[in-house]
Parts: sequence; C-alpha cells; structure tokens
Amino acid sequence: MENDMFCYQCEQTVGGKGCTKVGVCGKMPDIANLQDLLIYQLKGMSFYGLELIKKGEKIDKKYISFIEDSLFSTLTNVNFDLDFFVNQLKKSKKYKNELKSKIANTIDESDIARYQLPDNKEEMLKDSKIAGIMYNENLDADIRSVRQTIIYCLKGISAYSHQARFINYHDDDVDNFYFEALSAVIDDSLSLENLIDVMIKAGKMSVKCMEVLDKANNELFQSPSPQKVNVKTKKGPFIVVSGHDLKDLEMLLEQTKDKGINVYTHGEMLPAHGYPSLNRYAHLVGNFGGAWQDQQKDFDNIPGCILMTTNCLMKPRDSYSDRIFTTSVVGWKNIKHIPKENDGTKDFSEIINKALELGGFKEDEVPQEILVGFGHKATLSHAEKIIKLVKEGKIKRFFVIGGCDGARPGRNYYTEFAKQLPDDCIILTLACGKYRFNKLDFGDIDGIPRLLDIGQCNDAYSAVRIALALADAFNCTVNDLPLSIILSWYEQKAVADLLALLSLDIKGIYLGPSLPAFLSPNVLQYLIDNFDIKPISTPEDDLKSIFRNS
Repeated sequence: MENDMFCYQCEQTVGGKGCTKVGVCGKMPDIANLQDLLIYQLKGMSFYGLELIKKGEKIDKKYISFIEDSLFSTLTNVNFDLDFFVNQLKKSKKYKNELKSKIANTIDESDIARYQLPDNKEEMLKDSKIAGIMYNENLDADIRSVRQTIIYCLKGISAYSHQARFINYHDDDVDNFYFEALSAVIDDSLSLENLIDVMIKAGKMSVKCMEVLDKANNELFQSPSPQKVNVKTKKGPFIVVSGHDLKDLEMLLEQTKDKGINVYTHGEMLPAHGYPSLNRYAHLVGNFGGAWQDQQKDFDNIPGCILMTTNCLMKPRDSYSDRIFTTSVVGWKNIKHIPKENDGTKDFSEIINKALELGGFKEDEVPQEILVGFGHKATLSHAEKIIKLVKEGKIKRFFVIGGCDGARPGRNYYTEFAKQLPDDCIILTLACGKYRFNKLDFGDIDGIPRLLDIGQCNDAYSAVRIALALADAFNCTVNDLPLSIILSWYEQKAVADLLALLSLDIKGIYLGPSLPAFLSPNVLQYLIDNFDIKPISTPEDDLKSIFRNS
C-alpha cells in the first residue's frame, strides 16, 4: 500500500526487524518513501558520474555536495520536512540529466539510471515503491544485506564529510567513492564477495574522511586540550547548540559575544569546549542536558532557544516548537530554518532576538564540572607516562566505551560496564554514548584521569591514533594491546565507525545493544568469522571473558 514504508537503518527499528507503519524516530511513510526515492536517484546519478570518472574526467563538486547533503538528510533523525525532499528530488532529476548529457549514448544504461522522475509530489510518492528496500523480493538476502550496509556507511561518511566540506576541507578519493559505491549497489554483475570488498573499502573511506575532518577541526579550531565543563545552568538568556558542526557554533558565538547571551553545548557538541578557538569565548558557559534521546524532556518549556546543527532531532513538543531552530540539512515541518548564505555565513539574529525575549534562567545552579578535550594529540602528549604506568602494572587495560546512545532498554549495560571496571583500567569514550557514565567520578591513576573523553563520534579516528601509537610503543599490533572496544550503535555514523575499525583489521569488538536488522545471518557470520565481532551479553559475563582471554 502507498501508506506503507520499510526502514531498518537504525538500532531501534520496530521488533528488531523494520519500521513499516511509522518510524520509531518519528518519520512518516511519505517522508520515508521519498527518502528511498532520493537514494534511488543518487544511484542513477552515480551511474553516469562513475562513467565520467572512468574516462578520467573530474566531477564538478556541486554534484558531490548534492549527493553528500542528500545522503546526510536521510540519516536517522536529521530531516522530517516533506517539502525539503520534494525539492531535493527535483534537483536530483536536473543533476542526473546534466551528468548523462556529458557522456556518449553508447553505454548500456541500467534501469535505475534510465528512470525519469515525475515533477510533482503525488507522482513521486506513487513511484517511490520501486525504490523500496524490499521491492525486489527475489534479491538474494545476503546481497541485499551488504548493499544496504554499504549505503548506511555512505550516510555516515556523508555526515563527516559534510562537516569538513563546510569549512573547505575534502578528499577527492572519498568524493569519488560516493559514485563508485552507489554504482556498485546497483550492479547485478557483482558477486557477494565483490560487494564485501566494496563494504570494506567503505570502511577505509570512513577512516580517510574522519582523518580529513580531524585535520580540519584541529587546524581551524586548534587541537583540543583538557578542559573542565560546567553541566549546570547559569542565570540569563541562553541558546543551546546541539549536533556536531563546530563552525555553526563558532559563528553563533561570534554573533552573540556582546549580547549578554549564554551559550550551552548539547549532545555531541560537548567536545567543542576542548577546542581553544571555541573555548576562548567566555559566554560558552557549559553543557546542557543529556544525550539526544532526552531532548524532549530536557527542552520542555525551557526559557531559551535551541539550535540543531545536525542530527539527532526528535519531534519538537509544542512547549518549545517556537524556540527551536534548525540549520544545514536538518529540518522539521513548520520549524524555523536558518539557511546558509552564498558566502557560507549564517544570520543567527532571529534566534538571538528570541533568546533575549525569553529571558533565560532566573538564577545560577550549583556548578558541577566534567572533563573533556582528550583528543589524540592531548592524550598522546602523556604517552610516555601512560606507557610507564602500563609497564609498571598500574594500568592493566584500556577500554574504548562509546558510540551512539538511544532510548531502548538495555543501554544501562554501558553504565554498569564502566562502573564495574577495576580501578587499574582506563576508559576512552567518544560520541553521545558517554552520557551513560560521563558524570561519574572514576578518579585517576597517578594523575591520568581514568575517564578520557576523546570527542565526537568522528573522533573514533582519535581512538585509532591513540591505539596505533600504543601498539608502536609496545612493538605489537593493535589486536595484541591490552585494549577492548565496547561499541554502542544507533544510526549510520556508527556503521561508518564500525566498518572503519574493521578495515583496520581490528578484531574482537563488542557490539550492542542489539545487532543490526540489516545484517543477514550469513553476513553476520562472516563478520564473526573474520573479525570476531561479539554481541554484548551482560557486563559481568563480558568482563569475565575479556579478562580471561587477556
């Protein structure tokens, strides 16, 4: 039926199988189906784009930016605005025809490339069924599984690359890989083994795009250093900035610096406090609330404004729908959107004026501080001491505990796991999964904090840099280190992070709280056999297994 949908790209999909009536995220069937059709169009664009790349031609970056923005907009909890997707689809038709016009008509076009998108929303919705994940009922389940895993990794890559491109950093190999990978998932001549190779290459591209973003952030905002962050509120008007995009935060800080407005980070924006170029603003006063899934409760009736720069956006309640603003590719119908000007700037005057009008908090809360800013450069500046403590037996093991948070029961596993670690273990954490335990006091080992917040989800790259440096110091591989990775996933950036780690041949990752519905039994078994992927069980049993085998 036209009102049906099928989506299983996130961890909280209904029944662990797929959302078919409405998304757990709040995505309605019409939006879900237009998102599918947009991905379908990107595949068609990539068919022609790849032909141009094979001929040695350079693809105009406007097409790459469009593919990137489109992929990002379909990532979980990013955009819920039907008009946005209609406009993107119309643009996709224009761009696909432009790419097609650049090559000779002698190539054997695929059905997806030949498809001509209608011009109105109603006809688009009728056509969208051909783009559904399950439309081809005869497709081999393992082929479908790997194809979807590649697409979800591309969505994660697009989020990171979009953030870097906004500050004028990009990588041509990553840009060209969009065309290669999207073409691969419609190429029926590719075997399962061929597609697995593409999937692993997607992991390598994920590493590369995280490296580009790391370079961009470290050069533009200066390398993070340890900073204390107040997690309580202060008196006065305020704006809460959520998401990941540090440039948006910087522009807002610059435009509010003389306005008497306090700025708080939220969710994945917390690591911003570690960057000197951002921390220098005195009115960046702290971090507000918990992880993304708590936002409806945290934002309920607050006397200030919220700016959503990237995911994760939940359906705004009426109590704050007049004070939440979106920007970039984020959107919700009837929610104010702040666009990017042609010169790359944004005018935040409307949200600033609204914050001043609302007046803010009436008094200061008693401060409570946590530590952030342990990126790879800051952490490795203590490498000599860390190595010494390992050799002396004072540090027995490192645990990377991080990833996406979510609302599904069972995520208290990560809290309990962290709390049950022996006092001679160091925790490296990243992404919003840290909110499960980042306000707990873990103490230190001879001055080295036991909890090191290394940043956002894209800072999985920092974890890799730290692990590689330790492996080099101990003259061993990463898999030989006293290191365990406990990964929580929710959406597609976590898929990109996981494939990035697998592409580096990192084995024995514990994955939870549940396994992805898009992994077929055979593909899951492949990952278990080749990378020793381990579904989480209980903190007690997993810790026993880790220490028994160490």
